[in-house]
Amino acid sequence: MNVLPTEIPDVLIIEPRVFQDDRGFFLESYNGKAFADKAGITKPFVQDNHSRSSQNVLRGLHYQIEQAQGKLVRATVGTIFDVAVDIRKHSPTFGQWISCTLSAENKRMIWVPPGFAHGFMVVSEVAEVLYKTTDYYAPQHERSILWNDPDLDINWPLDGEPILSAKDQAGTPLKLAPVYL
Repeated sequence: MNVLPTEIPDVLIIEPRVFQDDRGFFLESYNGKAFADKAGITKPFVQDNHSRSSQNVLRGLHYQIEQAQGKLVRATVGTIFDVAVDIRKHSPTFGQWISCTLSAENKRMIWVPPGFAHGFMVVSEVAEVLYKTTDYYAPQHERSILWNDPDLDINWPLDGEPILSAKDQAGTPLKLAPVYL
């Protein structure tokens, strides 16, 4: 497993070791000891989620103001543009974001720790995304930051208008959103 730092030190890109031959491939998508030793990720995962979306679907930027979730995200089909935004008020990187491309081909994962808003956009015809979370889904605590907040100025790889849920269309600008203290 290879752990790559990002411009925001708490967000990590993880490249699993892939064993490939003429039969296909094998990889270890999660190993608690390896993640603790190599990436410092020690929070236990309690929930796995799986989504399938069409091209130009944009999901996010989501977070839970209570029961904050750390997320280990990967694409198992297709390609996504993945984004993490630091919304920890007292962090030196508050309001900054990082992005990466996750795909079935590159097999990379991103660790988005608690205290971040997360979103992704599908850039292939279809994508399936699997992610583990460190806390349970709590709809009463879920919040959404506006995907196109001009203060964040996220450079989404748009090809036309994104396909958004009603919740994401009604997201809150970061300057008005409840954040982590």
